[in-house]
Amino acid sequence: MISTTALSCKLTSAELMERKTTVLKSLQKKVLRKEELENGFAFTFDGRDEIIDELSEFIKTERECCDFFTLNLIVAGDKNSCRLELTGPEGVKEFIQTELEL
Repeated sequence: MISTTALSCKLTSAELMERKTTVLKSLQKKVLRKEELENGFAFTFDGRDEIIDELSEFIKTERECCDFFTLNLIVAGDKNSCRLELTGPEGVKEFIQTELEL
């Protein structure tokens, strides 16, 4: 089902800037691979527990501010990697690249 929610973050400018300088900047450094999907992107990370915890926090925040995202966290049982799929309605790819800088 396609959401008709406008693609905009619900955080204030100050909140967004703080999030960009903390959680987002940290995750940007840890991306091992970025893959374009039909309706978003998939990001591969190291499978350590600390990164999974960080990604879980990112998902919780994004659910509050950007409810148009569909977020899937796929964790390999062997702890080698994990994958975050960030997808959504038309226009979400551009939003991910410009607003999240991922």
